Amino acid sequence: MTTQLRVGDLEMDLLRRTVNRAGKPVELQPREFRLLEYLMRRHDQVVTRTMLLEGVWDYHFDPQTNVIDVHISRLRAKIDKGHDTPLLHTVRGAGYSLRPPD
Repeated sequence: MTTQLRVGDLEMDLLRRTVNRAGKPVELQPREFRLLEYLMRRHDQVVTRTMLLEGVWDYHFDPQTNVIDVHISRLRAKIDKGHDTPLLHTVRGAGYSLRPPD
């Protein structure tokens, strides 16, 4: 099992529980870490809100809740802010995608 994940210049060390973007540390809360890990393991795929609720929150609840939007927004601010190329994308009407620059 791999203990390091990489998408573009974003790196995650699962053993050390650290994240770096362009060599700089990114401080994440535990839920943000799980969310990013889930997205990194499925990079270049569209991840639906239902997939996130089941895979990151481990249960089913109202898909209209804004808990995902809040966490995605926080995560986006932490990993994309200050970088020319965003990695975390919203796919309108479908979900989210983490992908490296073309």
